Amino acid sequence: MKYVRETISVAQRILAELWRRRRSLVFWAIFPTLLLILNSLILQERAQIPLEDAYTNASPPTLVGAALFFSCLGGSVATVVAEREQQTLKRLFLSPLSGVSYFLGIVLAYGVIGLGQTVLLYAIAFSQGAVIEGSILASLLIVLLSIAAYVGVGFVLGTQFARRTEDVNALVAAFGVPLMILGGAFLPTDFFPESLLTLTRFNPIYHMIEAMGGIAADGSSLAEVSGNVWFLGIFALVMVAAGWLSYRRMVRVERQL
Repeated sequence: MKYVRETISVAQRILAELWRRRRSLVFWAIFPTLLLILNSLILQERAQIPLEDAYTNASPPTLVGAALFFSCLGGSVATVVAEREQQTLKRLFLSPLSGVSYFLGIVLAYGVIGLGQTVLLYAIAFSQGAVIEGSILASLLIVLLSIAAYVGVGFVLGTQFARRTEDVNALVAAFGVPLMILGGAFLPTDFFPESLLTLTRFNPIYHMIEAMGGIAADGSSLAEVSGNVWFLGIFALVMVAAGWLSYRRMVRVERQL
């Protein structure tokens, strides 16, 4: 129970701070909303399909390929860097708070934000007649695995490569934008040349989009997208473990300063 209480307290503190500033939360709502509308309108025009079908097909890549990327990965990087710059970590060393609870608290906080974005995007999509063709629970599983993967990567980048707040945007853009494009977040992979299609198989964002799109848009079962789900699940597990180890290393360094 101690770890549960501490984890919830850390998550509440981070969410309260984000709520007080509001700027990040507003942008994390505006960006995916505009992207969903644009993607849907473009898809409707190019594919000559009804608007509701366009929203059904545009929602999965917009959510897992772009929205969760910037909030859960970019946000976790920014939080880690800000905590270090503001000397929050040093103050935490003097408290009975455990490192496990701190790590899980950040994961939980951005998990709440990611689920909030999911509700927002699909509320907009449903208002335009979109539907979730497959299992809602299976779609939720893909969303949760995507959140875990992004937060884990965020911890690795935030602890190992970003030293100042101004490093965050450049770091996220340099690592993330090519991966999002290559994963099919902005342009369907059907348009890619064969050389790029080979690279997409190693891109976790591609597997997020394929799994979520297969289930939510095409009505596939988990068994039918099992290859993508297994890749995503293993990647999420590895990234969470790598994020935890990176956090432990950062803590050791901070204690010596």
